[in-house]
Amino acid sequence: MDVHHADASPDARTAARLLPLWLAEADQLDPGAAETARRTWEAGGRLPADIAQGLADWVTARVNVTGFNRDEGPTRPGPRITVADKEALHRWLREQGHRV
Repeated sequence: MDVHHADASPDARTAARLLPLWLAEADQLDPGAAETARRTWEAGGRLPADIAQGLADWVTARVNVTGFNRDEGPTRPGPRITVADKEALHRWLREQGHRV
C-alpha cells in the first residue's frame, strides 16, 4: 500500500509498512474489521477509532514479541518491529486525530 495524500513523512512511511502486516494478522482474527480498515486505508480516509486503537495495541504487542534478539527471548516469524516503529506508528495515529 502506498502512503496516501502527499504525506511522505517518516511516520507515514512506517504506517504504510506496518499496516499491511497488521491487516494480514487481523484477517485471521476479525475479517470484518480488517476489511473495513483496508477499504478506509486504500481510500485515503481516517481509520475508525476502534480500529486505530486495535492497530496501536497490535504494534505494541508485536514489539514485545519481536523486539528481542536471539539471546533475550522469543522470536516470531516475519519482519522485526522495533520500539521506534511503535513510536512512529503511535505518532502517526495521533496526527490522524486518534488517542493512543
